[in-house]
Amino acid sequence: MKIAVTGKGGVGKTTLSALLARAIAEAGRPVIAIDADPAANLASALGLPPAGWPEAISGMKELIAERTGAEEGYGKFFKLNPDVADLPAKYSKTVHGVRILVLGGVPSGGSGCLCPENALLRALVTHILMEPDETVILDMEAGIEHLGRGTAEAVSMMIIVVEPGVRSVQTAGTIRRLAADIRIPRLGIVFSKVPPDLPTPAATGPLEGLPVLGRLSHDSGLLRSEIEGKPAWTGREPQKTEVRAILDAIMAGPGPA
Repeated sequence: MKIAVTGKGGVGKTTLSALLARAIAEAGRPVIAIDADPAANLASALGLPPAGWPEAISGMKELIAERTGAEEGYGKFFKLNPDVADLPAKYSKTVHGVRILVLGGVPSGGSGCLCPENALLRALVTHILMEPDETVILDMEAGIEHLGRGTAEAVSMMIIVVEPGVRSVQTAGTIRRLAADIRIPRLGIVFSKVPPDLPTPAATGPLEGLPVLGRLSHDSGLLRSEIEGKPAWTGREPQKTEVRAILDAIMAGPGPA
């Protein structure tokens, strides 16, 4: 499975990504979690102490210059397909059976910029997604910055995380259109922060027609875990059950899984 997780900021993308990765690892499958959100909180959600967090690839200027051949400044020639095969093993860390790699954000040039940093990150994501034997969880920002037409078909499913609220649904609708533009083969919704006493919402408005994979119920304990730097997995029995159901829904759906 190659699963990309996206949605509006603050909806619970990173929590879901961490829970999915832990569930897959506990099932005995090799899994790599890629933090492609500039906020870079996935290592914390997986329970890795701050001193052990992987360095963000986008901040490794010497590495980027070496691999892309880029000179100082922009408007210069550089490789669009640099060699990245050794980077996952060299710069990832392992916690609770999950390998984690932090991409980081591209600090200049704007969304979709043609710059050495983005060339390296996109090549790295493409390389990892093409690996046949490893499950990938890609924790993304609200856009789909590191995916292009060449890599989108390698994604088993893009999960759009949605919390109850108009702005979250509107953002999800935008992501749906972007995903269609690059032909992501499968899309699904996970509703997040749903009060435990309410049923799972239906996919309506800009999300109508998308399969609802499941939900993550609201739990103040998840917020406490984030504040205290504890793994999202620890003590979250209802969420563990919910995330396992989400995985089952992904496996049961049409298309590659």
